[in-house]
Amino acid sequence: MIIPASLIVFALGASIGSFINVVVYRLPAGLSILWPPSRCPHCLNQLKAYDNLPVLGWLLLKGRCRYCKSKISVRYPVVEAVTAFMFVLVFWIFKFSLLTIGYWAFCSWLLALSLIDLDTMTLPNPLTQSGLVLGVLFHMVVGYSLEAGLVGLVKHLMTAVVGAVLGLWLLDAIAIVGSITFGKAAMGAGDAKLAAMMGAWLGWKSLLLAGFIACGVGALVGGVTIILSQRQWGQKMPFGPFLALGAVITLFSGEAILSTYLQFFF
Repeated sequence: MIIPASLIVFALGASIGSFINVVVYRLPAGLSILWPPSRCPHCLNQLKAYDNLPVLGWLLLKGRCRYCKSKISVRYPVVEAVTAFMFVLVFWIFKFSLLTIGYWAFCSWLLALSLIDLDTMTLPNPLTQSGLVLGVLFHMVVGYSLEAGLVGLVKHLMTAVVGAVLGLWLLDAIAIVGSITFGKAAMGAGDAKLAAMMGAWLGWKSLLLAGFIACGVGALVGGVTIILSQRQWGQKMPFGPFLALGAVITLFSGEAILSTYLQFFF
C-alpha cells in the first residue's frame, strides 16, 4: 500500500504547493486568495484546468503562457514539487496518523511564510497568527486523542502555550539586544511571531533546537554571502526562511539530534 499511497500523497502535496504559490503572490498584494481563479499575470487570461495541473502544466506549456507566450517563472513548479516531496516525507515518517495531517499543515505554513519573507522581507500576520492558532488546536486534539481524555488535552495545551510564549519572548529579547548592540533594528517583529507559531507546534525544547539551527545556518549563509558578493556588513537579510528550515529539520530529526547531543556531552 505504501507506493500507491505515496503517489496519492505526492499529488496532494503538489496541489497544495500550487495553492501556496497563489498565497505567496496574492496575500502580500492584498488580493483575495480565492477569487478570481488562476490567471496569467501578464495578459490576465484565466488558465484552463489542464494548464493549471501542478508541475505537469508548466512542463506541457514549456514554461510559457498559452495565450501571450510570456515566461512563467520556474519557481511555480519548483514550489509544487518541493511541497509534494515534503508531504511524502512527512507521510513516510508519521504514517497514517493524525500527526501526518497536522505536520502537512505546519510545513505548508512554513513554506508560504519563507517565500513571502524572501520576496517582501515581511511575515504577514494572517499567516503567523493562524499558524499559531492551528498549532495550539493541533496539540489539544493530539493530547485528547492519544492520551485519551481531558488530562492529555490540558497537558498538550500547556506545551503549545509555553512554546509559543517562549518563542515570542526569545526572539523579542534577541531583537532588543541586537538593536542596542548595533544601534538599529536587528530583527523584524514578524520573526518573533513566527517563532511563537513554531513553539506552538514544536514545544519549547524543540523550539530551542530549531532556533539554534536557524541562527547557525543564518550566520553561515550570511557570512558566505558577504564574502562572495562583497556585500556590506549589516545589510538586511530575511531570517524567516532560516527559522522555517530549523523547524523542519527539528520536526524530522530533532529527537535524534538531541539524543546524540546528550550522549556525546553527558
